[in-house]
Amino acid sequence: MALLLHLQAHGGATAADLAARFEVSVRTVRRDVAALAQAGVPVWSEPGPRGGIRLVEGWRTRLDGLTGDEASALLLAGAGGDALAGLGLDAVAAAARGKVLATLPPQLRVRAGQVGERFHLDAPGWFTDAEPVPCLAAVAAAVWAGHRLDIRYGRPHRQDGADGADGTARPGRADRPVQRRIEPLGLVLKAGVWYLAAGQDGDSQDGDIRSYRVDRIVAAEPVPGPRASFTRPADFQLDRWWAASKEDFVRSLHSWPARLALTALGERILAGVLDPLVARRALATAGAPDADGWRELDVWFEGPEVAESQLWALGPHVRVVAPPSLRAALAGSARRIAAINA
Repeated sequence: MALLLHLQAHGGATAADLAARFEVSVRTVRRDVAALAQAGVPVWSEPGPRGGIRLVEGWRTRLDGLTGDEASALLLAGAGGDALAGLGLDAVAAAARGKVLATLPPQLRVRAGQVGERFHLDAPGWFTDAEPVPCLAAVAAAVWAGHRLDIRYGRPHRQDGADGADGTARPGRADRPVQRRIEPLGLVLKAGVWYLAAGQDGDSQDGDIRSYRVDRIVAAEPVPGPRASFTRPADFQLDRWWAASKEDFVRSLHSWPARLALTALGERILAGVLDPLVARRALATAGAPDADGWRELDVWFEGPEVAESQLWALGPHVRVVAPPSLRAALAGSARRIAAINA
């Protein structure tokens, strides 16, 4: 459908351009074009330097009449039904899907209908219960409208302090909601948890943007009057900000250094033992292998107890070089386990 609408909007394009646009191979583009033609869409290919893939002049799909909310719901369809429901878009998403299906040729309509029967997205991880997010709809409305919010933000006591991707909630804080006026810029759904990117009142233009877990927002009220709207930073891009914020958060948690030596197998399984970002950061410091194939590298952990527990998963493929306290703790635990199981 995306290919069809692109050709309709732009008049034609080469297979290479379409492949780059949709991040697929040229072979996939040609296969999709063939599927459209087989389904009765008048699409054709013209060879030569000025050629390309085009629709017959004057032909248009019957897809029209989408409301703004329906178009938004289509763009967010990949987030899943629960996410759309939380944003208040589940009903309009169903209406948009109905309009899209009604415009498709019969063969493509059958194929599209089979997608839901064969694929299902379940984003949250195992053994976790979804937290209620009572203020998600109000927060989403403020993001759409570009309006300031007055929020009460609860900070439950957590040992890891992992309330936000940038560590907004710090360890040791009690469950004491605080009042803030924020400028909401975007929402991110990560592993079933909603995060809000927002600046505090007047700080967005200065680049002081933080993340908030939306399920920790216990109240959200739109700011009334002339102070309701704010100017969105022109250079803010949610995906880039989130990637940087996520990496900064991981770095802030993992600040206890250790030097290890790993076998080749230990290096391969490191990303399954540590956070992938931490593992990549560590492997980038690896030196040349010694005569036995071991390579030394620097790893940052959350603390000595976490380091010891995580290194057990590497078994005989890890050797602690420093600090001596970690090496002694790992050796002592090994002796105790050996004695118990002798």
